[in-house]
Amino acid sequence: MHIESTEMNLLTPSSKLPLHSKRILVTAPRNYACRLSEQIIKKGGLPVLMPTIETCYLSNYTQLDNSLSRIKEFDWIIFTSRNGIIAFFHRMNDLNIPVSVLENCQLCALGKDSESLFSFSGKVDLIPRESSPAGIVAELEKIAEIHQKKVLVPAPEVVGLPEPNVIPNLVTDLENLGIQVTRVPAYITQGLDKNIYSIELDLMRQGKIDAIAFSSTAEVESFLRMVNSPRDYGDCAIACFGPYTTANAQKLGMNVSIVSKDYSSFEGFAEAIATFFAL
Repeated sequence: MHIESTEMNLLTPSSKLPLHSKRILVTAPRNYACRLSEQIIKKGGLPVLMPTIETCYLSNYTQLDNSLSRIKEFDWIIFTSRNGIIAFFHRMNDLNIPVSVLENCQLCALGKDSESLFSFSGKVDLIPRESSPAGIVAELEKIAEIHQKKVLVPAPEVVGLPEPNVIPNLVTDLENLGIQVTRVPAYITQGLDKNIYSIELDLMRQGKIDAIAFSSTAEVESFLRMVNSPRDYGDCAIACFGPYTTANAQKLGMNVSIVSKDYSSFEGFAEAIATFFAL
């Protein structure tokens, strides 16, 4: 009988688990925060929720609806996040557009997001080996006559924060392959008000938070608007989900101690945090 080790962990005394008594501040939006928190709890940690951004439906669908009305013109749709997948298919459903219109279109998603894409569309044509925008570009580069293709990139519309470079760089890299790229807003990413987090920010300033887990650059940008100075989080280990968030956090002046090698799922992220504290 095979029992998953994470399930067995739930009966292990918490004192024997790698993140025992460690408080990890989770800055991901709430729809991601619950998944990351679950992995931290399985490793004995205490997630402290402080979503610095939220992701929500668009207030204006003009651009997305325009792309959906001519969806058959696209050869590929490239999804860079689970939020993009959910928002895209939610809108298709609202407009009564059947999933069958995508039958001649290739669909791409990263890592575990592919499971979400499959549940909506019944197919996934490409899951890049590296779960990143660079991984997408590397795979498309291998395809013959890719330069003749039209690609749709449903992306976040960033409100009230500087836009991270991730999507703009992806669009540029695809265009450099000769691809005709249409970037379209699928959902909104916006910063949250720091006033709702007086308790969490106080815990951090008192040195009671062991690590801060960032899963995207936008979370870092918004977090830095909530603190007064680097002294506020000086006692915390900074953990980043993958190389992009790490590079951008470092550019913004953060000293990153933990980078997840496996950034296809939050399990890998929790594992990296646990390994750091085990050392």
